[in-house]
Amino acid sequence: MQIFDRKLKKYFPNYILQSLLATIALTIILYFENIFTNTAVVASLGATTFIIFAMPKYTTAQPRRVIGGHIIGIIAGVFCFYIASLAQNRESFFLTQNILKIFIPSLSVGLSIFVMVITNTEHPPAAGTALGITIQGWTYPTMLVILTTILLLSLFKYLLKAWLKDLV
Repeated sequence: MQIFDRKLKKYFPNYILQSLLATIALTIILYFENIFTNTAVVASLGATTFIIFAMPKYTTAQPRRVIGGHIIGIIAGVFCFYIASLAQNRESFFLTQNILKIFIPSLSVGLSIFVMVITNTEHPPAAGTALGITIQGWTYPTMLVILTTILLLSLFKYLLKAWLKDLV
């Protein structure tokens, strides 16, 4: 059984550099985010940061997928949030409030996956964005933070591409 990655010896400086760059980039972004909002989608943005800095050459790290995926996640999350709001006071035999609290957030993930796959904007953390928005709700500052974060992370990846290697 091997504990450490086989590429560790060859790319050790990249492991250190890219982990530090991810830390610095997200620190800067989260500093400004705390001014605007405190949101459940921070976890999905952290996962996006991992993909960009640990797997920069992977398909899911492409700007089209990062930006497009999160935009789809936002749209699916807001859509399902409003479905949940409309269904809140309506209960039927099959759709009790407990089932709705479970089903609608699940629907946001399934819907975001479906739309990402058919538009070639697959970015797994964006499904977390949809889930967070559906559960927590949304505000314009939250949307601004998500969009700013994904744009900045994509810009950092572009500017640092000569130094970034796939570590996975």
